[in-house]
Amino acid sequence: MTINDPRQPVLRVTPGPSDINSNGHIFGGWVLSQMDIAAGIVAARRANGAVATIAIERMEFIAPIELRDLISVYAEVERVGRTSMAIRIEVVADRDRGDKQVKVTEGLFTFVALDEQHRPRPVDPA
Repeated sequence: MTINDPRQPVLRVTPGPSDINSNGHIFGGWVLSQMDIAAGIVAARRANGAVATIAIERMEFIAPIELRDLISVYAEVERVGRTSMAIRIEVVADRDRGDKQVKVTEGLFTFVALDEQHRPRPVDPA
């Protein structure tokens, strides 16, 4: 990962002291929630409406997130089905005041588009 990454993150956030586990790293659940938020933003835009997470097909922790890291969450649509979308997520931590970037986790989240009754609805294929 280079510092001159041309992508724009969907979400940027710094974990706080309450997000640290007993090992001094950030809770995996906190990271997962940030990934779900970013993926949900991308899925809702693509579906042009409400969506819900229905599956996490794969998630891998590569490196720990530290307290002073600024994390960037990147998300992009990987595939679109009739009512669902797979969103690829990558989380990168900026360390040492931005001098170093570390890929800390990645995953593939699946969302379904919802109608007003919270039932699956078709997603525009285009």
